[in-house]
Amino acid sequence: MSMPQLAACAEPPAITQPIRQRGQHEVFCGLTSIIWLHRKVQDAFFLVVGSRTCAHLLQSAAGVMIFSEPRFATAIMEERDLAGMADMHDELDNVVARLLERRPDIRMLVLVGSCPSEVIKFDLTRAATRLNAVHAPRHRVIAYSGSGIETTFTQGEDNFLAALIADKMAAPSGGTPARLVVVGCLADVVEDQFSRLFAELGLNGVVFLPGRDAIKGLVLGPDTRFILAQPYLGATAAALEARGSRRIDSIFPLGAEGTSAWLRAICTAFGVDMARFDAVVAQPRRRAAEAMAHYRPWLEARRVFFFPDSQMEPSLARFLSREMGSELLEVGSPYLHRDHVAGELALLPAGVPISEGQDVDLQIERCRDANPDLIVCGLGLANPFEAEGRVSKWSIEFSFTPIQGFEQAGDLAELFARPLMRNAMLTGGGDRREAAR
Repeated sequence: MSMPQLAACAEPPAITQPIRQRGQHEVFCGLTSIIWLHRKVQDAFFLVVGSRTCAHLLQSAAGVMIFSEPRFATAIMEERDLAGMADMHDELDNVVARLLERRPDIRMLVLVGSCPSEVIKFDLTRAATRLNAVHAPRHRVIAYSGSGIETTFTQGEDNFLAALIADKMAAPSGGTPARLVVVGCLADVVEDQFSRLFAELGLNGVVFLPGRDAIKGLVLGPDTRFILAQPYLGATAAALEARGSRRIDSIFPLGAEGTSAWLRAICTAFGVDMARFDAVVAQPRRRAAEAMAHYRPWLEARRVFFFPDSQMEPSLARFLSREMGSELLEVGSPYLHRDHVAGELALLPAGVPISEGQDVDLQIERCRDANPDLIVCGLGLANPFEAEGRVSKWSIEFSFTPIQGFEQAGDLAELFARPLMRNAMLTGGGDRREAAR
């Protein structure tokens, strides 16, 4: 497959003005991001200050058995807490003390705000400062908001990373400044693959944020550059830029094209010889193309409608359109960070409707009128659409599943193809080439 020579983002061409409608909207709770964060940051513990509903959500989303000991829990707020009949700070102090006594391996305790704690204005940042005075340096305590009020679920990761940067910068300075910070939670297998590619490209001083070690210091210097691996990290990017780091502009590493462009942008920023770059990525890019080719017959010419859910939609749509040959009917995103997704929007087909925000009833009607082959949407809409006989894909799976990089390009394509393949089997649609249009 011939790959375009993409390095940095460009201003998008003239596109239809994004559809901006405000009304009822479907969002998933920001606490959900804990599910992938607690797997990644192996010496941190996420303590949600919330209700029993918060606890049930996390248990259900993570599929954690009751006798296991994951690195997250919920400090449950009772009716007396919500009514102001108890001192929440004293109660939280007692919960934290018992937790750290039982789990001395916790190096960083992360207090996570929820809808209930924020409704009663419980200041977890103040609580973290007080608890640090008691438990640091053995146990570091930070806080961030995972509330699902007027947010989308991926903003939980964004808020956590911004808090982590503030915490790391408050730590004693010293050490060698990072040359490159790769920002965004990546599965360990993806981080290892990128680390090998960076080594082959001759790039050193690379730090992944978040890393597997929560308390390992992140040292930023005047020459530190950073690149986003996820498109929803606006607060994190702002926090790094406030510390003097400069962002490397690129589309995101989804698919062979996106990964090539992302790595090329890094190499351009650090002066890596392009002949070396081409030699290093040639084989991984070929493997990615071969893996994607297996699923292209299922996706080519398929008409796809994206509901807003994770802010990953422009990148996913670009992958489907350019590498899988799908037709885009509408690409919805909860929020469009213009600086970060300009390159993605520039690569979408001219005239594709882009929506920012949502009036879910109006968007559902547009979707029904368009009659897509595949609907990418949140959990709350998927089952009703399936009941209408439509084929859907849960958006959240793109956050839970490793999809970045060359070696995961085939897995990314399979995530889109799987519901179409399942539907073909259920309806007697034949093999993939007969089912493809």
